[in-house]
Amino acid sequence: MRKKYVLIGTGGRAEFFYGAMVEDYRDTCELVAFCDINQTRMDYSNQLLEEKYDHPKIATYLASEFETMIKTEKPDIVIVTTVDRTHHTYIVKALELGCDVITEKPMTVDAEKTQEIIDAINRTGREVRVTFNYRYAPHNTKIRELIRDGVIGDVYSVNFEWALDTQHGADYFRRWHRNKNNSGGLLVHKSTHHFDLVNFWLDTTPETVYATGGLRFYGRENAEARGETKFYQRAHGSEYAKDDPFAIQLEENDHLKALYLDAEQEDGYQRDQSVFGDGIDIEDTLGVMVTYKNKAILTYSLNAYLPWEGFIVTFNGSKGRIEVQVREQSYINSGGSKSDEGKLKEKSVKVLPMFGEPYEVEIVEGKGGHGGGDPLLLEDLFGTPSEDEFNRAASHIDGATSILTGIAGNMSLKTGQAVKVDGLVKF
Repeated sequence: MRKKYVLIGTGGRAEFFYGAMVEDYRDTCELVAFCDINQTRMDYSNQLLEEKYDHPKIATYLASEFETMIKTEKPDIVIVTTVDRTHHTYIVKALELGCDVITEKPMTVDAEKTQEIIDAINRTGREVRVTFNYRYAPHNTKIRELIRDGVIGDVYSVNFEWALDTQHGADYFRRWHRNKNNSGGLLVHKSTHHFDLVNFWLDTTPETVYATGGLRFYGRENAEARGETKFYQRAHGSEYAKDDPFAIQLEENDHLKALYLDAEQEDGYQRDQSVFGDGIDIEDTLGVMVTYKNKAILTYSLNAYLPWEGFIVTFNGSKGRIEVQVREQSYINSGGSKSDEGKLKEKSVKVLPMFGEPYEVEIVEGKGGHGGGDPLLLEDLFGTPSEDEFNRAASHIDGATSILTGIAGNMSLKTGQAVKVDGLVKF
């Protein structure tokens, strides 16, 4: 028997889910409705269903009609892909109306909203799944396997550097993510993936977090300090933006134009704001130190303006060291093909035994984004999941423990003090 789904939030991440359901999982999934604050965007999503996926149009509801949609359509599962700050609103309402939930990461953006979700799950007995596709990438699963099997013994410290390049990194400063109340900043919106990986790799949870950083490259003040004086607030219609390598031209991409530019008249959202404009209040340069409950320590950095995209991570243990370097395909969210997102260009996983010769670990990739990880996640969500020795399916507990590292980091940025994670929420 097929399960019924509705999806709220038809922006850039939505098609990853609804495209899979109507293309590969028609036997197990019935997509019955879209919900959004923007009718134009829902109409375009319906157009894609018809023209791209040969699927009939489905019902549409404005966000103010969310409860009406649930009562009318009677879905089993609600998929939440809205702006991060509203995730908790729809998660809690869906749970209370008797639905399970699949939510995009991050689950939410602060401790209070996290507590609301936890309380609603405990109150209703319903389930929330968080879509951490990085767990399923073959190289990340292999790292978990090596550590689990004691290849380098007990892990005492991790050094983790994540690099966003001037295409992908800049995109967070053009969109709604540029405001911390919307996204929680990159420590929550982006780093939730990375903090979840450390929890997953080490099979532990964070205890204490200290963070430092700021807006160093993007933003008007930084551009002025470097002597740059040609400013604009958005790319569309700007002569200055035509020569700016940091600008995105929505009208030159049919998909972006239909999804955002043509939909502006309804909600005023501008997808192409200048990364050197006013109003940015998130950080682009971040350093974090985390102590975990198993006494391991993490030193983590994220920079959002580099000429290279990917990550370098090293694990130091009682029997040796693991060195990992992964270079990823840069992308513009919803501006390229699904198959290009998270495409791996280079990867290396090397084990250095304490007494013995270093060796490369073979990684077998599959088809699809993130080295074949995305299709595995989708099969877990919409297909018939097989038994998984690595327990990659992420619960609300996993969603919470990953974002709480970033939330504690945001608190530390404000106070200059280390923050204890345990006191932030009650499970």
